[in-house]
Amino acid sequence: MNTDNTIRHTVRHFRQILLWPLQLIPLPEEESRSHWQFFDDIRKGSPWQRMSDEIGNESGVFQDIYYKEFSVFLPYVRRFLYGENRGPWIHGQEDLPGNAAVKIFRRRDVTTLRVVPRVGHPPVLLAVDSIDLFFFDDIDLVFLKVEVSGNDLPLATIQELLYRFGRAYPTGWNEDGLGIHNVPVAEWLGATGDSLMTSDFEDRLKFLTFTKQHRVPATAAHWSFLLLPLVFAVSGEVGMLRFHQIENHHMPKMAFVAIDNPRDLTRDQWLRLGMADSLHPDEPIPRNDPDVIHFERNYCFDRYWSNTEEGPNCRFLCHGRAMLLVGDAQAGYFVNGQRGMLAQFRHQYFIVFLIAHLHRASLLIFSDQLVDAIHDLDVRQGHSFRNFRHRIHACFEAFLRFTHRYWFHEISERTDIQSLFRLCGKNLGNDSLYEETKEELRDMSQYLDSDMQRRQSKTVIQLTVVTAFSLIGTLTTGFLGMNIFDETNAPLWSRWGFFFITFLFSAAILLFTLIQSQGLWDLMETISDTRKPLLSRLRIALQFEEKP
Repeated sequence: MNTDNTIRHTVRHFRQILLWPLQLIPLPEEESRSHWQFFDDIRKGSPWQRMSDEIGNESGVFQDIYYKEFSVFLPYVRRFLYGENRGPWIHGQEDLPGNAAVKIFRRRDVTTLRVVPRVGHPPVLLAVDSIDLFFFDDIDLVFLKVEVSGNDLPLATIQELLYRFGRAYPTGWNEDGLGIHNVPVAEWLGATGDSLMTSDFEDRLKFLTFTKQHRVPATAAHWSFLLLPLVFAVSGEVGMLRFHQIENHHMPKMAFVAIDNPRDLTRDQWLRLGMADSLHPDEPIPRNDPDVIHFERNYCFDRYWSNTEEGPNCRFLCHGRAMLLVGDAQAGYFVNGQRGMLAQFRHQYFIVFLIAHLHRASLLIFSDQLVDAIHDLDVRQGHSFRNFRHRIHACFEAFLRFTHRYWFHEISERTDIQSLFRLCGKNLGNDSLYEETKEELRDMSQYLDSDMQRRQSKTVIQLTVVTAFSLIGTLTTGFLGMNIFDETNAPLWSRWGFFFITFLFSAAILLFTLIQSQGLWDLMETISDTRKPLLSRLRIALQFEEKP
């Protein structure tokens, strides 16, 4: 373990929020319900409950907290978070106000997390403050949010939890058969202290067998337990709503760290906190890494950091996948859970983090859908191409809805909120990912447009050839007056016989013309080419059948 004097520092209050993005498998086209409605129907018998609008909560304290949360964001952000404005003069009877685009479900059966941060360390009990699922309209996406908290913990333990807790599966095993990089044990406890589910990171055979069979890592048992009735897409578990993992097994996280006199923290300790999701606690700090050299410039937001006795002394560390708020535990405003920085951390700053990761996860889903559509395309099969065209058009429509409903660069007029949002999005690379996805969709659209033009040109050629050669029969029969055969007094069967013979002969001529339309078109172009002598054109026309 590193020796950065972490033992002498005690974290008076620690709070960690995990935010795990998962890609939902699209529902069948004949299904009229959205994902959250589907989940609302199948959750019966599970501990999940639909959350109502917190703004309308009757509790005065909660109403004040959520009012501050509501008022800090710009109107178009409020629209998707809380729904459209209400009022008789705004919406008519046929234009009802839209509800919030985000739907939240919560379970309350898990009250405590028992976790062993490292082999040989005593277990730590953390309170489970909330476990939520966030669904979004028009996007095949759900976030699992897990919020835990604890008091009076060594800083070394906090660093271990930030690095190890929140991993969906082990990345390997050591010589003792224990998973590396993850916590050795994580156990969910109920209100009475009974064990609900324990992690199985040490079950090496399970993870190896699952990966060998499905070409995707399995999810640890304690995370799968929280998600039910959501189940892994490739698993054999019974479940009607399935998901894919979008990216890395290490879940994005937020952390609130209230410590006595944070000014005593060394630069190395700040580095280990800010890079806790990627820097192993035992790993020496890579001094020549650009992230280390430019740490303060790229990952620190010091609007509320004065480094003076008077304060304020709270600092944001944002590495994209992790956002930490570190401050003085003796400052009353910093640890105030109703109107201070702690309250804002759980509400305003959490929404900033949520929106930034909503952008990234949605764009990754769009990119994955495009890759999957290309992978399944076989241009030699008509049904495959039609399915490809349908999937691209559906993806393009969903991307347009995402752009106009969820994608924005400014979310608040408060400078700290806006600066944090910009910093988080920049370190996640959201802008470049958006442009890449937009360019991929544009390429797909141009390909479909060019293919459509090619098909239309081919149809025009076929119609032109058929029309031109049909003129021969039309002029011939017209010149003869259509009276070559006088079958007026012939038996009915004879007239029907002539009719079917004529029909079959005409159909055969038409079919032959369509089959040879490209060659006949070339023949017509050759004959009409006035740049060549007439004899040369006729010679080429007579050799038409000899062409391969």
